[in-house]
Amino acid sequence: MKQLDTKLMHPADQIRVVISRIYRSGLTTTSGGNISIKDENGDIWITPGSVDKGSLTTKDIVCVKKDGSIIGPHKPSSEFPFHKAIYEIRPQMSAVIHAHPPALVSFSITEQIPDTNIIPQAKRVCGTIGYAPYEVPGSEALGQNIADEFEDNPEYKAVIMENHGVVLCGEDLMDAYQRFETLEFCARTLINAKILGEPTYLTDAQIEQHEKSLPTNFPHFMDVTYPSEERAIRDQIVKIVRRACDQGLMISSYGTVSVRWKDNDFLITPPGVPRWDIEPHNIVQIKNGMVEAGKIPSRSVALHQAIYQSNPKINSIILTQPPHLMGFCTSGAVMNVRTIPESWIFLKDIPTIKFGVQFDNNMQIVEKLKTTPAVLLANDSIVVTGDGLLQTFDRLEVAEFTAKSLIMAHAIGAVNPISDEEVEDLREAFHVE
Repeated sequence: MKQLDTKLMHPADQIRVVISRIYRSGLTTTSGGNISIKDENGDIWITPGSVDKGSLTTKDIVCVKKDGSIIGPHKPSSEFPFHKAIYEIRPQMSAVIHAHPPALVSFSITEQIPDTNIIPQAKRVCGTIGYAPYEVPGSEALGQNIADEFEDNPEYKAVIMENHGVVLCGEDLMDAYQRFETLEFCARTLINAKILGEPTYLTDAQIEQHEKSLPTNFPHFMDVTYPSEERAIRDQIVKIVRRACDQGLMISSYGTVSVRWKDNDFLITPPGVPRWDIEPHNIVQIKNGMVEAGKIPSRSVALHQAIYQSNPKINSIILTQPPHLMGFCTSGAVMNVRTIPESWIFLKDIPTIKFGVQFDNNMQIVEKLKTTPAVLLANDSIVVTGDGLLQTFDRLEVAEFTAKSLIMAHAIGAVNPISDEEVEDLREAFHVE
């Protein structure tokens, strides 16, 4: 999929791309959810009602003109009234997303709002969240309830709809989409954490300190070259990032991939580019500890560099936030990999390191990775390493599948791990160091 450049794409094309992405991610159904964009003329482009969300084309998108006339082969979504109401209340907003993603629906039918202090970036992306009382879907009354929430609370850009779903707005469609995806991710993480125990939340002060601790001033080098093997790594990173998004292992607002190029030089993903839409030219080259001129690397670049310098057998690194692994990261529950033989062979024991260590003392992580290929960072992410990028990605998949199995097992009975003696048998049989 090409990068979603909202400055160049027609509103109908933007809507088609994003509704398809939402549908393929399992965050809406064939008939559920709607997206709109208000263009510079005041016209509103919106998904049609009663048309399959899994096969929408650009021609299916409806335009409701400023004068109320409709252009297109279908009727606009029945939820058009509250889209229009939001634009009237928030004239600076130009995109609205409404959908019924499973985790956020769970919160809506239990009259709760997800606490986004569960991970560092979510509060910044999602903002403060409202809750609108129930009314009949598609009714003027529902539109009024939602509009009242946005009007009474100017900071809101997301509102949970009682017994219904969620509605979010943004300055452009990608802004709204990242908010939507991140909020649903928080909800899934919280549910997984609650199955395992009780979520551990970050304080506002911890989040603020986390943001301040992130490095921003990097030395740059000008003589950048792009030999064929370097360009091949860029392509490899892009393919894995998009695959991670497709597999539900990465979301738009978070995820870092790096690959060693030669010696301790490496290539790494940047911040600020939605992970679904990353392109080879976005990737940043790190050479002799300096950054490719004119680019900004991932904010975890110092950790990646320290790992490569101290662990010559590691040639690729992935930091990301898969929802089941994050259940362990945010609950304090121990992820016992000694439950599935194949998982232990791939991952060995996975330790959890307290929040903030990656910026205060990343050598603690570096040292752990000398004896295990993956570590969990509390309330932050998993760090997975490997000899090559495909091996690293495979380990990530195995880790998330294992976490999912453990959470599901927790719901039905006590987990029965394999014994220390059986682990030693695995170590000998599969030559695990």
